[in-house]
Amino acid sequence: MLENVKAVIFDLDGTLVDSMWVWTSVDHDYIEKYNLTVPENFYAVMEGMSFTETAQHFLDTFPEITLSLEDLKREWIAMAEEKYCHEVPLKKGVREFLAELNNRGIRTGMATSNSRVLAEGLLESNGIRKYFDTIWTSCDVKVGKPAPDVYLKVASELQVQPKDCLVFEDVPMGILAGKNAGMKVCAVEDTFSEHQREKKRELADYYIQDYDDIKTKNYEVL
Repeated sequence: MLENVKAVIFDLDGTLVDSMWVWTSVDHDYIEKYNLTVPENFYAVMEGMSFTETAQHFLDTFPEITLSLEDLKREWIAMAEEKYCHEVPLKKGVREFLAELNNRGIRTGMATSNSRVLAEGLLESNGIRKYFDTIWTSCDVKVGKPAPDVYLKVASELQVQPKDCLVFEDVPMGILAGKNAGMKVCAVEDTFSEHQREKKRELADYYIQDYDDIKTKNYEVL
């Protein structure tokens, strides 16, 4: 899998860490707080949106929320930060895989739809920030996933051509973002997206249950 790879770029949520439950909890609390009625397909259309795009989607859908865009984002971060720094676990084998990439001299970046505050806090609290040469969010570019913008931005910062990059992603829109950027993509198993497993396999180049599959060469070539 790593042959001829000069850079590896990771998504965060559901890819490096088991964190999607945090947003289920935050959404539940928010829906109760404002007594919101969630329309059909509300969550489906959010897949791949940046943190800012998601907040705007909430404001557009629920006029009951009278906060500004920035205040809404700050409130979400406040609700999630403690969980991200102390309760969200790394995927199995992540720490060892990052160390192996570092030992091989393969550059490493992150392209996340989440907020920079939560991403940086999680990496620091788990002692793995040192492994990332650059971190960019979809809020830093014009449009979120499945557009390739954030992946192309990370590749540019790493000074590596897209064809020499390998992406790790957990949902179809993220996989498409990597493919649209001209990169190889490895899909990562995650409970939150298990209903999309076959779609992920259709889109990706590789599939892993966890990062130990790379060490043991038990990953799927698709």
